[in-house]
Amino acid sequence: MNNRKIGKLVLALAGIILVGTGVAFNAAAALGNDPVGIVYDGIRSAAHLSAQQLGMASNVVNLVLVCVIFFLGRRYVNIGTFIYILPYGAVVDLGGFVYRSLPFGQSLTGQIPGAFVGCLLLYTGVAMYITADIGLDPFTGLVMVIRDRVGKEYRIVKICFDTGCIVLGTLLGGKLGVITMITALTAGPVIQFLAEKMQKLLQTDRV
Repeated sequence: MNNRKIGKLVLALAGIILVGTGVAFNAAAALGNDPVGIVYDGIRSAAHLSAQQLGMASNVVNLVLVCVIFFLGRRYVNIGTFIYILPYGAVVDLGGFVYRSLPFGQSLTGQIPGAFVGCLLLYTGVAMYITADIGLDPFTGLVMVIRDRVGKEYRIVKICFDTGCIVLGTLLGGKLGVITMITALTAGPVIQFLAEKMQKLLQTDRV
């Protein structure tokens, strides 16, 4: 394996760590989950799992999505997909443990900065994973499958998909709140901005 491939793997793994930690921080701050995190939280709630078992719920969701994508759009399942899901659940659990270990984490003065950090980690992590360009995570893979089936632009499908995730997660018992709305409105533009900056920094042409 050459240095370029190793660099991509390191960047992708670092991104996954930030994404999982960001999702965990948002969930633990209890001000609302992002559109993907609310599905994880909803499944956790519906399965009567504790807040400390959010990582287990996310693993189940991701594995189910990979199976669905494999049958409906096999080309979107690759090594990058498995690199994403294998450490993800453990990272989410660790991120939740770190947040709960922080002083004043469950007071409003701790929740607001905790959620802000969670969003920052989430956006930066996704941008790093995109920049690594080693494949798609399960949720993005499903969006691509739907896009292919309905023949609409990615941005339109993504907005509809995120809305569906919020509705589904909320119905299942996931935490809906101000962070849900903020991430739904800001995630796309911020992640695109960060990814473009990272790609320029690394002198790549993947936009």
